[in-house]
Amino acid sequence: MHKLLLIFFLPMILWSQNKQRSLDKEDWKFKQESKENWLPAKVPGTVHTDLLQNQIIENPFFGTNEKDLQWIENENWNYKTSFTISNAEINYENIDLQFNGLDTYALVFLNGYQILEANNMFRKWEIPVKNYLVEGENVLEIIFKSAVVEGKKEAKKLNYILPGDEKVFTRKAQYQYGWDWGPRFVTAGIWKGVKLNFWQELKIINIKYNQLELNKNKAILEFVTQIETSKAKNISLEINDSIQVFNLKKGKNEVLMKYEIKNPKFWWCNGMGEAHLYPFSINVMDVNTKIDTKNINIGLRIIELIQEKDKIGTSFYFKLNGIPVFMKGANYIPDDSFLPRVSDSIYKARIKDAVNANMNMLRVWGGGVYANDTFYDECDKNGILVWQDFMFACAMYPVDKMFLENVKQEIIDNVNQLQNHPSLAIWCGNNEIDEAWKNWGWQKQYNYSVADSTTIWNNYEKLFHQLIPKTLDSLLSKKKNIYWPSSPSIGWGRKESMQQGDSHYWGVWWGKEPFEVYEEKVGRFMSEYGFQGMPNRETFKIFASEKELNLKSKTVKHHQKHPVGYETIEEYMKRDYKIPKSFENYIYVSQLLQAKGMKTAIEAHRRAKPNCMGTLYWQLNDCWPVTSWSSVDYLGNWKAFHYQVKNSYENLILSVEEDRDKYKIYVINDNLENISGKLVIKNIDFNGKILSEKIVDEKVEANSSKVYFSFSKREINKKNLKKSLLFIEFISENIKANTIFYWVKPKELILQRPTITIKKIDKFTIEVTSNVLAKNVYLSSMENTHFSNNFFDMLPNQVYIITLSKPTENIKIKTLFDTLD
Repeated sequence: MHKLLLIFFLPMILWSQNKQRSLDKEDWKFKQESKENWLPAKVPGTVHTDLLQNQIIENPFFGTNEKDLQWIENENWNYKTSFTISNAEINYENIDLQFNGLDTYALVFLNGYQILEANNMFRKWEIPVKNYLVEGENVLEIIFKSAVVEGKKEAKKLNYILPGDEKVFTRKAQYQYGWDWGPRFVTAGIWKGVKLNFWQELKIINIKYNQLELNKNKAILEFVTQIETSKAKNISLEINDSIQVFNLKKGKNEVLMKYEIKNPKFWWCNGMGEAHLYPFSINVMDVNTKIDTKNINIGLRIIELIQEKDKIGTSFYFKLNGIPVFMKGANYIPDDSFLPRVSDSIYKARIKDAVNANMNMLRVWGGGVYANDTFYDECDKNGILVWQDFMFACAMYPVDKMFLENVKQEIIDNVNQLQNHPSLAIWCGNNEIDEAWKNWGWQKQYNYSVADSTTIWNNYEKLFHQLIPKTLDSLLSKKKNIYWPSSPSIGWGRKESMQQGDSHYWGVWWGKEPFEVYEEKVGRFMSEYGFQGMPNRETFKIFASEKELNLKSKTVKHHQKHPVGYETIEEYMKRDYKIPKSFENYIYVSQLLQAKGMKTAIEAHRRAKPNCMGTLYWQLNDCWPVTSWSSVDYLGNWKAFHYQVKNSYENLILSVEEDRDKYKIYVINDNLENISGKLVIKNIDFNGKILSEKIVDEKVEANSSKVYFSFSKREINKKNLKKSLLFIEFISENIKANTIFYWVKPKELILQRPTITIKKIDKFTIEVTSNVLAKNVYLSSMENTHFSNNFFDMLPNQVYIITLSKPTENIKIKTLFDTLD
């Protein structure tokens, strides 16, 4: 009897459940629209990677192949697949076809019927297809029109030219049209997943939550669950261990339900505490059957952007759970020119790079894409706050009715997708457009009339001061809605940029000012600045042959997208280093140069706390193998810069500031407690002899930057400047910090050839020592082992413990002395 009942009711229980079915693994094919031959395709994918997979084109990143592949962007491309619908599936009351990403202008046909015309890479498209499907075989076909051709068509409709050319008319990743660190590959294709959603009487459309109350005793959340129903009915909403009954009307419903957590654990950013997450399962029930379910992780925190008038101008800093936090991080760009190649493992590795370098914030830059869910999930888990740009950068945009409506839906899709992440700290309208309009001379360059200029600027305000903030107001609670129209707020040539808002400072690099200017040009929140360094030799080898590994080769020049990039590197290198003759040594010294410049900038920003409360350098990563501003190259190798970032972003650091008459020793403490210890200051020669020593007992204040010791330049023997250093150490019971300061530039140091000894402790640990000062010790291996410390200075007869990511038998050593030809 019981068995018969089970058999009878089981199909009914399953029948009432919604289900999803991915179409990614179906037999996809593609072709150039003007050709007949269909070839195998991959979904998610792009036309470039499909052409590569079918050996129609060479590796786009190798040599100068980029130049030969520009024809692809001007063509239309067709994709198709067939899939079978079962009897059980066709009998669902509702079936929706969902595209998570179509790049970009796409006509979609199902069984010969056009069901969609898409025009935005950043949107999710969901179409009811119950009436177009048949039991058995179904054919899905997509025609991708050239984004370049379509953009140029739109551009011709205006009687003036907008900065940014045809790309500004297309809602597509702007970097794909080429940047000063990236190639031009204007892609097309099904760049995110495709699926069928089967549902009966109702489905969950979206879930968000409002944090009504949060203190150490309790948290009260209000869940807002959006549900679509095909008819009026009663349902039960289950949120973890709480359940309530609601009456739904036909159509779209918004159901509010409160949930209380006693003695809550707060979510903290990296370096301040645990990034605690509460898992929630939200289930819609009909009697005792789950109809639809969603899972989210929630971090309980209060984030605030504080802008208050002060003696300098106006503050700009973030408070997390009531605590002012100095933000330490970088700007993040897409990890590949061909986005579907960025796997979950790459996203995880990139966030791990940030965490291991002691970062607490990343800025998702507006010329790329809204990152993959995995990126934000990893930020949530690891306490990395996100400055989220909307996808507009370095150009002016059209604002006709259709464009604005398209952008509005893009904002809705992406804010709904991202807003529940505790890592999301701030929404920013665009990258550098306000600055560009006011400082880059576009009015003269494009010969705008007064009327044209007025129209273009008014259109800018419609988009970034009206449409986007109003859309955010409709989607977000006040506590979640921190909006900043443009980064930076004021251009780097104006003094006000150092007094308020966030700053992009490019006088170093673009203006070729010396690194020391970083110590003067410190704003309230430094959201961009940078200097280039070459990638590792192993990275060069994936796009260049051995004979091409020189600065004069066309291939090496092609993988430097800044018009005077190598000339700028060399000009700065001459100032601080002796120019190496070999290409391998040149790479190495270029990385030391980059690290040195960025150390100067970061420490200047941190010394200026609390007047400056953030430093986000340009840039964390690369989208292809290239010489750029990144600290991690395309293959994931840490440059010298990233190792320096790891040191410079420690919660407790020591920093020396030199002025005309004296040296000032700062202790910068981002920890939330005072630290008592000894400050030890030693002048040591390169053989290890202590020339002078001073020990001071100090109590370092919590969350502060302060000078704890200073001394006159007259106290240092000028004869020793080129062959001695200042070693400073702070020693307390639970924490240590140290730094090395040199009196002169690296090219002036009188270095000796070091004898370096490596002792193996176990297969993942080595002990390294040197008989004399070893400057910028670089360890490498054939196995591409990652070393826990690298490009570091070794004091004579001191023991340095290094951990390895994988065992290696043959470790190569390079120091700055080896580059002195």
